[in-house]
Amino acid sequence: MKNFERYKRSMKSEALSSILLLVCTISALSIANSSFEGLYNRIIFDNHFFKFPLNEFINDFLMFFFFLNVGLEIKENILFGNLSSIKKASFPVIGSIGGVIVPAIIFLLFNHSTDYINGFCIPISTDIAFAVGIFYIFKNHINPQARLFLLTLAVVDDLISILVIAIFFTQNINTTYLFIAILVMIMLIIANKIFHIENIPYYIFGGLVLWYLINCSNVHPTISGILLAICIPATPYKNKKSVLEILQENLSPFTNFIVIPLFAFVNSGVSLDITTNLQSSERLYYGILLGLSVGKPLGITLFTYVFSKLKLVSKPKGLDFYSVFLVSLIAGIGFTMSIFMCELTFSYDFELVNLCKFAILSACLCSVILTSAFIFVNEFFKSKKHSFRFAQK
Repeated sequence: MKNFERYKRSMKSEALSSILLLVCTISALSIANSSFEGLYNRIIFDNHFFKFPLNEFINDFLMFFFFLNVGLEIKENILFGNLSSIKKASFPVIGSIGGVIVPAIIFLLFNHSTDYINGFCIPISTDIAFAVGIFYIFKNHINPQARLFLLTLAVVDDLISILVIAIFFTQNINTTYLFIAILVMIMLIIANKIFHIENIPYYIFGGLVLWYLINCSNVHPTISGILLAICIPATPYKNKKSVLEILQENLSPFTNFIVIPLFAFVNSGVSLDITTNLQSSERLYYGILLGLSVGKPLGITLFTYVFSKLKLVSKPKGLDFYSVFLVSLIAGIGFTMSIFMCELTFSYDFELVNLCKFAILSACLCSVILTSAFIFVNEFFKSKKHSFRFAQK
């Protein structure tokens, strides 16, 4: 529970990071559709950091820190938070499962007979930074209890997305490097559990070694962030705070205000001239758009409602299904993880990646519009009902 209390205290920080994310996205879109498009592409694809193009340096290396932060959040939730017991976890976990299955089904219905079938993983994710930012904008119109539901939902979504990356985007594994990576992990776990080492640079260095080895093993290198999180001490031995807590406090600002905005700027430069692509790949576009903006709210709301009625899960006290529905609309904002997935899935075709990103951005806009519309309609009828009661008096 304490981790969510910290989330609540940092809600304004999350809102600020989502604003920065939005600014970077709009900036990239504007530049990519202006006379500076050539300069933008040269900066992203031709500039090299440590022999990596800028986009690969951010997507493959800096995102290691993002996934480490996500891994720490998941670990803390499993040990101490809303995933620490079946009773606490059941409702948001069922919602998250529904929010993964239904978007994937919608995508497959559109693309089952095409070459894009592997893109089913694109519309299954929720962007925690954007989602929390949008929630903050509408906070006066949504049950406060729904914050915890949204955060847990997004964490479980991230966990499922990570499993998808590990299972579907790993080919031709170099077992030698993978074996050495496992040995490094064992050393880090021994340092934690037996020697009670709480030296943060030690774990970060070990994590960078893991990143190199996992990259060489042909498993996607960002998975090393999750593997490192498994090794991090979650309880304090000598210090007042655990290594996990200290890392989270330092990593969250870095990932929220530097890594994710950079990721957005590098990956949101989408050409809006997609007429040609859409004619030949409209199934891909609509599969992603409807998977996120329709499939997410449908899956989350349907699964939580049905399983609650069957008494297989218990809805948290004070949380109503109208708020669950509003949160499910906000969960249609896939952005970061969805863009990451489309980069992995269609890395061989720049135009397909561009089309997928356009569909993801369209879904984000649809989700915000739908959330606004339902809140407006609900507030309108509430005011009419209040006026009617006042007239009767």
